[in-house]
Amino acid sequence: MANLCMLWGFVRPLPCLLVLLAMGCNRSVVEPPPPEESGQAAWIVHPALVDVPRQNLWLTYRKTFTLAEAPRAARTRVAVDSKYWLWVNGKMVVREGGLKRGPTPTGTYADEVDLAAHLRAGENTIAVLVWHWGRDGLSHNDSGRPGLFLQAELDPPPSGPDTSLVSDASWRVRVHPAFGTAGPPLPNSEPPGGGNPVQRLPEWSIRFDARHALDGWTAPGYDDRDWLPASAVGRPPVRPWGELVARPIPPWKDYGVRPYTNHGSWPAVSTGDTIVVDLPYNAQVTPYFKIDAPAGLMVDIRTDNFVGGGVYTLRAEYITRAGEQEFEAWGWINGHQVRYAFPPGVRILDLAFRETGYDTEFAGRSTSEGGFTSDDPFFDRLWEKARRTLYVNMRDTYMDTPDRERAQWWGDVVNALGQMFYSLSPSSHQLARKAILELVNWQRPNGTLFSPVPSGDINLELPLQMLASVGHYGFWTYYLHTGDTETIRQVYPRVKRYMQLWRIGSDGLVVHRPGDWDWGDNYGDGNIDIPVLENAWYMLALRGQRDMARVAGHTADVPEIEAKMDAIQRAFHPAFWKGDSYRSDSAQVPDDRANAMAVVAGLAPAEVFLAIRYVLVTRWYASPYMEKYVCEALIQMGFVDDALARIKIRYRPMVDSPLTTLWEHWELVRTPGVYISYNHMWSGGPLTLLSQYVAGISPLEAGYTLFQVMPRMGPLRHIEATVASVRGAIELTLDRKEGVFNMDVRVPETTQALLAVPRAGESVQLNGRVAWRAGAASAELPPGVTFIGADAEYVRFRVPAGRWQAQSR
Repeated sequence: MANLCMLWGFVRPLPCLLVLLAMGCNRSVVEPPPPEESGQAAWIVHPALVDVPRQNLWLTYRKTFTLAEAPRAARTRVAVDSKYWLWVNGKMVVREGGLKRGPTPTGTYADEVDLAAHLRAGENTIAVLVWHWGRDGLSHNDSGRPGLFLQAELDPPPSGPDTSLVSDASWRVRVHPAFGTAGPPLPNSEPPGGGNPVQRLPEWSIRFDARHALDGWTAPGYDDRDWLPASAVGRPPVRPWGELVARPIPPWKDYGVRPYTNHGSWPAVSTGDTIVVDLPYNAQVTPYFKIDAPAGLMVDIRTDNFVGGGVYTLRAEYITRAGEQEFEAWGWINGHQVRYAFPPGVRILDLAFRETGYDTEFAGRSTSEGGFTSDDPFFDRLWEKARRTLYVNMRDTYMDTPDRERAQWWGDVVNALGQMFYSLSPSSHQLARKAILELVNWQRPNGTLFSPVPSGDINLELPLQMLASVGHYGFWTYYLHTGDTETIRQVYPRVKRYMQLWRIGSDGLVVHRPGDWDWGDNYGDGNIDIPVLENAWYMLALRGQRDMARVAGHTADVPEIEAKMDAIQRAFHPAFWKGDSYRSDSAQVPDDRANAMAVVAGLAPAEVFLAIRYVLVTRWYASPYMEKYVCEALIQMGFVDDALARIKIRYRPMVDSPLTTLWEHWELVRTPGVYISYNHMWSGGPLTLLSQYVAGISPLEAGYTLFQVMPRMGPLRHIEATVASVRGAIELTLDRKEGVFNMDVRVPETTQALLAVPRAGESVQLNGRVAWRAGAASAELPPGVTFIGADAEYVRFRVPAGRWQAQSR
């Protein structure tokens, strides 16, 4: 009873009896096993919370220990549910560690960090702040219990009492009294009232009451004698945290505290009006302020998209102490502006922000250049906005939105994969691998796959999204760009199991599977032609499965897969072609999405391309999610000008907008007062099309051992593109003038390129030497160059690593 009163007494003055009653209403957690032996790392919890789930709980842990000498290495595993901050000898070493829980339905991610640089001979202090959300979310699987696991392997190993650095009963713990939950409107709730939230985000809007701050608690010498000894409740894989899986992605990139772009535009003394400060772009930030104020005033911090996608998202509240004080929000939020609401009379000494994000680099030839530039600023801006949209939606997982849901919907992930490979450095690939493994590790016993994952909340199979995920545009695209054979071998059995759920009917077409959500797109619902789309996505999934079977060593599966592909190929056109378009019997009008997917799935013969072109330039049903495939079909059919013209029409409002990210739908406001997400990951498909098709860079063999440069420039006359491939940077410059075409490409070491040089005349030079003229290759090609062939559009050569300048005239 004393422990329970100590736990709650400084938070709110509730009688201990009420505390016990409240705790008794919570669901029970598994009984802890016997205490661990001394020196063994165990999960530790507050002794009053061993079997008591809590929400939005902030726990502080400390341990002081002695080392005979400073270690050369201190490889340390740290795991929590849900986030943590770690200090060694008073210095913050980890800022927001931990990942949203759910490598598997039972497991927890564990960070790995080397603390050696921060430890010293003699007495050392380690302090950890743990934030436990205590609820599920669209990409978080709540364990139901707060806890900390820490295990350091020191070199040289410590000896003697009080020398081990492991989580055990020697640690001290208390609930942090300053942290609480901000008042309404609550995250996940809908305007106008902000009550009755629908569970999307596991995070909470945080209130920090500076009057109850634990000053100096992370520093050596802090008096923690009135803290409680932690309870050790078992070693991994003890429930409810389960097995520990090493963090598969890097720690967050910290850009440091920076001034707003309109720094100093606020009054020196608050008038009570909201102060609006500008971020340089849509970013993941923790706002900061320094003020002078009396005690007990409330400061509200939010961004311009606090009502993100039609629901309330996250913000922060701060209760002042007396005097000069500074504060940086703990939970990250995003937007283009930060809005501070200070009460009148507060002296504002400084405002700033810290950007953090996924640790990757933007591909480009310099820090001031993008990975795609051309003679048309429209496409340059669109490409860069797509990259910014992608980046703000990358953190613990891929996210559909960084505000409303933060959910790893796999249809969005498929679109993001192509964008990532063309716009970011290879460190970003680790997030793709993590997403792939999470998808298959959450496979249900009956074989179905679902998203978002991880998830302890919504788990819906959207069959068309799952076909996209395991197929050509999903897992296979990952393999082509990375060459990661091991991951393909690991996931192939799960892909095969899912594909076994699908059947071919007696008519040679796929038998409809509605799944949990019979979803085809998020726009033009009345015109979504599911039967056509389903067969096209199934064909692409079969193609991906066949190719993965070969890589994974399951070649015996290939004949059956190809037999299914042949059945669809034979049946599709007779069943759905209506003379002017592909259309199922239930469809009233031609669907641009369905006809486009017939093309990219390889189901439409060339003789119907003109008819499909008419559908794709006159029908406008696709959402930004499916628009990528519509324009890709136009390009694949040879109608590049049409594709770029359609992109310009559809994306013009987004490109002209001052916002730096792309919207969920074509309109920012669909109905009065209902705002659409203005940073949606699925909307950036044109980035992939511009780099892959218009600039023409694409891998032909896994991991870029051989890649292709085959430009389809359409109306563009100049392009510069960079791809940060796994084998090094590919840099390409294309220039087209009357009667002359120039290509300048850098081919990285250990790779080769197939150059498809557009024919501007009857001769092609390579590095200043004639390589092809009047229909024939030169007898003396540059060393290592092989002539592949020529047709009406291109002259093709295979070239080794190096710089290659081709000119056609």
